[in-house]
Amino acid sequence: YLLGALFVTVIFNVPMNNALETVDPQTAEAENLWANYLKNWTFWNHVRGAASFSAALFFILALE
Repeated sequence: YLLGALFVTVIFNVPMNNALETVDPQTAEAENLWANYLKNWTFWNHVRGAASFSAALFFILALE
């Protein structure tokens, strides 16, 4: 969980969110950043989701 969810959040998603926040939404730079952001952020969000699900599954299996 720590590597797959928290690490990914801190290393990938938060910096992408911060970069998007600083760009003026009316510029061409914002349009390019948003297109790249959407693809990359969605990928890393899926990684976080899969890691969290796997961690929960392994925790449940360890309880048995």
